Amino acid sequence: MGKKILQSRLVDTSHQLKRLQVDYQVAEEQLSFLNHEAEDARIRSLVSETPIADKEYREAQKHAESMRRHLRELEIEILKIENLQNKLLDQISTDR
Repeated sequence: MGKKILQSRLVDTSHQLKRLQVDYQVAEEQLSFLNHEAEDARIRSLVSETPIADKEYREAQKHAESMRRHLRELEIEILKIENLQNKLLDQISTDR
């Protein structure tokens, strides 16, 4: 592959990686909030012992779990982009 093309792809992957890292940081903050909300709902459920409070707790747990899955997906995507970036760097260094 031409050096210019490799450099262009490297710049693109760098931008992708930065965007994913920002998304990851935002998702971490959201997960922290959702975990806090789920814990509050759990305590309310234990104290009130009502079906509504239990339902609210289960829903809060589902939201937190969904965000955990999203974080794992972002981690996987970040690893893929980092691997691609490393391969591109290797190709650039061997083309010299």
